[in-house]
Amino acid sequence: MYLEKLNPQQRMAVEHGTLAGGSHVAGPLLVIAGAGSGKTNTLAHRVAHLIVKGADPRRILLMTFSRRAAFEMARRVERICAEVLGRNSGIMADALAWSGTFHGIGARLLRDYAEQIGVDPAFTIHDREDSADLMNLVRHDLGFSKMESRFPTKGTCLAIYSRAVNSQTELPLVLRDAFPWCAAWEKQLRELFAAYVEAKQTQNVLDYDDLLLYWAQMVAEPLIAEDIGGRFDHLLVDEYQDTNRLQASILLALKPEGQGLTVVGDDAQSIYSFRAATVRNILDFPASFSPPANIVTLDRNYRSTQPILAAANAVIDLASERFTKNLWTERQSGERPRLVTVRDEADQARYVADKVLENREEGTRLKNQAVLFRASHHSGALEVELTRRNIPFVKFGGLKFLDSAHVKDMLAVLRFALNPRDRVAGFRLMQILPGVGPSTAQRALDQMAEDPSPLQALADMPAPPRAGEDWTSFVSVMQELRSKKAGWPAEIGLVREWYQPHLERLHEDAATRQADLLQLEQIAGGYPSRERFLTELTLDPPDATSDQAGVPLLDEDYLILSTIHSAKGQEWTKVFMLNVVDGCIPSDLGVGTRAEIEEERRLLYVAMTRARDNLDLVVPQRFFTHGQNAQGDRHVYASRTRFIPATLLQFFEVCGWPQVKSESASAQQARQVRIDVGARMRGMWR
Repeated sequence: MYLEKLNPQQRMAVEHGTLAGGSHVAGPLLVIAGAGSGKTNTLAHRVAHLIVKGADPRRILLMTFSRRAAFEMARRVERICAEVLGRNSGIMADALAWSGTFHGIGARLLRDYAEQIGVDPAFTIHDREDSADLMNLVRHDLGFSKMESRFPTKGTCLAIYSRAVNSQTELPLVLRDAFPWCAAWEKQLRELFAAYVEAKQTQNVLDYDDLLLYWAQMVAEPLIAEDIGGRFDHLLVDEYQDTNRLQASILLALKPEGQGLTVVGDDAQSIYSFRAATVRNILDFPASFSPPANIVTLDRNYRSTQPILAAANAVIDLASERFTKNLWTERQSGERPRLVTVRDEADQARYVADKVLENREEGTRLKNQAVLFRASHHSGALEVELTRRNIPFVKFGGLKFLDSAHVKDMLAVLRFALNPRDRVAGFRLMQILPGVGPSTAQRALDQMAEDPSPLQALADMPAPPRAGEDWTSFVSVMQELRSKKAGWPAEIGLVREWYQPHLERLHEDAATRQADLLQLEQIAGGYPSRERFLTELTLDPPDATSDQAGVPLLDEDYLILSTIHSAKGQEWTKVFMLNVVDGCIPSDLGVGTRAEIEEERRLLYVAMTRARDNLDLVVPQRFFTHGQNAQGDRHVYASRTRFIPATLLQFFEVCGWPQVKSESASAQQARQVRIDVGARMRGMWR
């Protein structure tokens, strides 16, 4: 029996609302899934159980926070179904067509309902960098780039816009709470955002935020909301603690009574407020319905030892508001987490390097060890020490696939062919050509914008004097892509052949970048159309091969360095956490409000619950700083994080490093010797 592998709480969540003789749509369910409690396995079993009990997989909507997670969930569902349905399991699992990210599902629905909401279904989607570029163009057109005093940069403007949209908060409040240094520009920012929205609509592009905003606006119309909600009998959402107010409003519009709605998450792991996520969504979920949603708590941990869980429970137990749960496990151990005091960051780096090598000699591979930190720059001293001692490492947080110039160039060709009014794509693309600068590209795009057939206008305009054959080749590939004669995915091969000479001209490491383009072509083959490919790749890009650090990947093993945010969802045998002091955790920038302090507490909890067998929290006593006065000692002194007060020290092994050894007799005698070196120096010249 496939459900026998589950513990009682997991099984309760899986079977909620299903009957032995078939399936029926149940009321709302909230699954509070503690760290390491088998959340993904439980959610996959619930989806599979619904299918086994007769639910139509085509009427199940499953939303995760990455396409990769959705794919893995679908594979698990297929494996579980195979135990019960046998050879028909593949057919049923493949019919689970509506699984993906919020943004990906939103993009599909917007194309389906485009006519009803006044949107051209051929819209293209801007990633964050493209959105910032468009924001900058509008900013420049309005004259804000030439103000007497410093106007916010394009990235800051986009961040303000995104926070206001996703948190559904008025601009003055967003500026006051998150961007106080920009508050004086409220009037100009409002004007900028209005012009930005108009520019997107004129160019038929949507940004990330629009995929949610348009979806929310669409389901604000009751008849459309009822129509979309009626397409799905079951709606399941993973990582609900990471949703923002916009996403919560969409769910409640689709399932106002909560019928068939299941959300899974952990309020103690809500750490993404900088993306406008709010812990209130999961805390307030049960009371959003009448009668309130059922709550099932998964508190059995399959990852960490009991002493690690006891310490983590004690830390989060001091939170001001949470769903009460205390993680427990059958994995007993006599070793408590270590709270290690060191002199400074240099000693911290040496301590971690020593322990990492010691663990390796005892049989723990480097890959099974991780060093976590609150902010990326906290690992600087450690990276120097690891390099000096030839310990290979990988640090999470490099370029994404879409951030690399050569991949963005290729995608710009496809996007511009799909939507010739996409000004950012066109501007980037034309400047690839030799002899075409910003002014030439601007004039060409202006001419295309005024013509009802923009690509025909492109074909009719004379080639720029210095572009010659490159311009002709560019126009030719645009027309061929627009005609769709080659078909998909052959079109991407056509683009790669056109781009190859430009790749070799623009980049010295063209051979390495070529690997990315071949990977891109391979990925494209898995999508039914150019539109679907561009949408999915923009919303959930893979990593770039050209950004992989050379040294660690030439080694068979390497240590993991990661910010806590990047480490969420991961686990390692042995975990070290750097800078467990006030000012780092909580961050100096994260103590403005009670809500910010509580999120910093949750960050420490997330870091602690990544460890399976061993956890070391390192507390440097002082930090070197470049900002001190030259006459000072250039150090600031730190105290242990406020999240581990003296009352919690019982859960830790408190120790110092390096351990002080008793002095030998000869060392004591040496300390008693006194000589006048100055007198000796003077005597040399007499």
